[in-house]
Amino acid sequence: MQWSDLWAAFAIYLIIEGLLPFANPTAWREAAAMLAQQSDGFLRRAGLISMAIGVALLFIARAGQ
Repeated sequence: MQWSDLWAAFAIYLIIEGLLPFANPTAWREAAAMLAQQSDGFLRRAGLISMAIGVALLFIARAGQ
């Protein structure tokens, strides 16, 4: 893996993260408010699941090379 791959992945992350606030700022604000009301345990589980899916997708993407 080269540094350019890391920068490309980070750029894609920023693009994806910016889609909802750009397309529908009201829904994004409501979703952020709902997340702020969730328990720490819920947010930790959601973060763990998100990381696990990301690792699995990365493994699948890199296995094809």
